[in-house]
Amino acid sequence: MMRALFTAATGMSAQQTRLDAISNNLANVNTTGYKKSRAEFQDLFYETLRAPGALAASGAALPSGVQIGNGVKLAAIGKQMGQGEFVSTGRDLDLAVEGEGFFQVERPDGETIYTRDGTFSRDRDGNVVTTEGFLLVPNIQIPLDAIQVTILRDGTVSILQPGAAAPTDAGQVELARFANPAGLRAIGGNAFVPTEASGDAQTGTPDEQGFGSLAQGFLENANVNVAEELVNMILTQRAFELNARAIQAGDEMLQTIGALYR
Repeated sequence: MMRALFTAATGMSAQQTRLDAISNNLANVNTTGYKKSRAEFQDLFYETLRAPGALAASGAALPSGVQIGNGVKLAAIGKQMGQGEFVSTGRDLDLAVEGEGFFQVERPDGETIYTRDGTFSRDRDGNVVTTEGFLLVPNIQIPLDAIQVTILRDGTVSILQPGAAAPTDAGQVELARFANPAGLRAIGGNAFVPTEASGDAQTGTPDEQGFGSLAQGFLENANVNVAEELVNMILTQRAFELNARAIQAGDEMLQTIGALYR
């Protein structure tokens, strides 16, 4: 059977996967804290008919070999951790990280997960929680009668209560970062968990030692560039069509060969 049919099929499969990643990026273009994905590929194994540098009958080394590739395979779908644009909300507990770092959030089972989604609120006990009710780590409590909440670039939280002459300290927001943030595993819900590839979390104070600073009243939008994704989608479609034409050409060649036996 003609090798080109299977080689082109791997190309079509690869372009389908790339389109899946692009579609997910476009679907999350307005998702707070979303980090876009990019599909990476590698060429498959080669059949070596003549090795480069092999000795010819004359004893001379051949300058090049004869190797036939067998297509392409998916190598990775990596996260691009670039900064997203800020969107002003005006809410006291909406936070955006400008620079490196993730918010730490504790799930009900005690596991700490990490997110760039700074959409926080107060629960019935005054705890700062995510939209899913998960606690911010370290925990910060805002009294229910607080009339003003101020969060500085370095994560210092202060509140003003009725009758008080000056704000009082309510806690400190900390951030976490990883040696290889692209190695984090996305678990949905705008959250990540560390892996062996990402390394362990290193925590610190915002706006210090390389950690990003906080912006109160803002959220970080997805780092998806719609125009770029549309261009990539067109290029993916064209590559898919070219692979389909290669299969069509191979089929026509087989038909020609078959006609010789009639």
